[in-house]
Amino acid sequence: MSLLRVTPYRNLSTLNHIIKNIFTTHNVPKNKNYGTASSVVKSTYEDISIPNQSVTSLVLSQKDHRAESPAVTCGVSGRSYTFGMTRMLIERGAAALIGQVGLKPGDRIGLILPNIPEYVIAIHSAMSAGLTVTFANPLYTEEEITRQFQSVGVKSIVTIPLLLETALQISKKLPNYTQTINIGGEPDPGKNVLSMQALLMDNDEVDLPKVNPTDIAVLPYSSGTTGPPKGVMLTHQNLVANIVQCSHHDFNDLPAFEGPQKTVFTVLPFFHIYGFNTIMNISLYRGEHLITIPRFTPEDYLSCLIKYKPDTLFVVPSLLLFLASHPEITADHLSSVKRVLSGAAPATKNLIDKFTEKLNRDDCVINQGYGMTETSPVTMLTPFRIEQSKAGSCGRLLPSTSARLVDQTNGQDITVPYKSGELLIKGPQLMKGYFNNPKATDETIDEEGWLHTGDVAYYDDAEYFFIVDRTKELIKVKGNQVSPTELESIILEMPGVVDVAVIGIPDTLAGELPRAFVVKQPNADLTEESISNYLKPKVVAYKNLAGGVIFINAIPRNAAGKIMRQELKVFGK
Repeated sequence: MSLLRVTPYRNLSTLNHIIKNIFTTHNVPKNKNYGTASSVVKSTYEDISIPNQSVTSLVLSQKDHRAESPAVTCGVSGRSYTFGMTRMLIERGAAALIGQVGLKPGDRIGLILPNIPEYVIAIHSAMSAGLTVTFANPLYTEEEITRQFQSVGVKSIVTIPLLLETALQISKKLPNYTQTINIGGEPDPGKNVLSMQALLMDNDEVDLPKVNPTDIAVLPYSSGTTGPPKGVMLTHQNLVANIVQCSHHDFNDLPAFEGPQKTVFTVLPFFHIYGFNTIMNISLYRGEHLITIPRFTPEDYLSCLIKYKPDTLFVVPSLLLFLASHPEITADHLSSVKRVLSGAAPATKNLIDKFTEKLNRDDCVINQGYGMTETSPVTMLTPFRIEQSKAGSCGRLLPSTSARLVDQTNGQDITVPYKSGELLIKGPQLMKGYFNNPKATDETIDEEGWLHTGDVAYYDDAEYFFIVDRTKELIKVKGNQVSPTELESIILEMPGVVDVAVIGIPDTLAGELPRAFVVKQPNADLTEESISNYLKPKVVAYKNLAGGVIFINAIPRNAAGKIMRQELKVFGK
């Protein structure tokens, strides 16, 4: 079992380039106009039949076809697991979580991990044991992760040696905590730390519970429209539905397990729903070889392109720009790539054209999708053979998915192509709701089951959708969602701050950067530097006030007390 040894990272800074959160979401007041038959856009594809099984049983249902083929590999260390070995370790892991760790079905377990092959084993072991998994960005501060884990009642944490001390400090603040599981490290009975390797070495005789498809599988965190991040309840059924939806033949060149095994390369994080379900789970379900790296550096990325010659790349627009513009990435390095899938934010036609120019060939398919944490995550995807005229589209509705567009000025449904409005979505991939937050759930999903995305979109006469704007207040920094309310609540704790509002300002490289407008008490000794330094240790780096701090006399608010952020955006120019 030496493959379970994880090469330790030298320090936390080595994780600084992990490409982070992908999708953003939005809560809006409920629209009581529930639409008519003429206003509902239905998928052009036939409805799917959702298998009545857990996500793990679906993902590994065809593992015998490629039992000896590689399933997941670390592109840096070369550590790898076959499909047969992956299935065996998941079964052992599930038994160990019940028998040795003492967890029970329905308990919550937290993962603080970068992208490593053992992520697959850890998360699917937990779900096979009937546990609910919540995963955190390993770059988050101790305070941020503690808030998330306290919110859902985490009873055990899985991590690596580099992040063990952080996990142990967090565990002290969690009631009814059991034990910490260390991947690639030694056990420490004195600190209640178990070794993942030791757990998997034991072949426990434990009866695994029957997992109901309606059980909550994962609790990823999303900020929604405003306010602090909330736990998104995604059931096994939600995840299974989305895997089957995305596997429709129109979105793939071949059915699962047919033809030579394909190699998929990604650095997008498994600790977010895009990396977890769209990349990890679908790659395994289709029998593909998944290559991942725990951190992004141009050197490691280039090395993997050369060594593994991937057929498929998963990217976000900023990574696509890197590939298109970095002088050391040549057409030869990308010669094996036949498909690129982009998410997080719209990749413009200009960006796609720039990447295609770098390829210097026309046999690579570039697809885009649209989704959010609350939709497991995909709701739209461009067909595998997309027409050039549709470049820039986020695609057509997945099978069993419907949409509506609502005019922002009058609240009426839009019934014609090419007219933009707020996008509403309905389908089997929609979340069960926000964990212990019915108010936020009701503000996001209306009484007829329509999820209000807060994104402004239009569709063309072939029902290809295009995202054109956002009504949401979330700030999007390189694809990562930043809640203004979260930053405001922290800054308000600072002595001398009377009021504060945070907005996103445009930035060529990052998309947006957080900027704070602060009202200070008379004679308060506050500076831009002191406020920025107060926030820095409390949040992950991309939430820092890179857009600066501006002191003003009053925050503009409407009669209801809501911050008028549009006025601040004009003020800040």
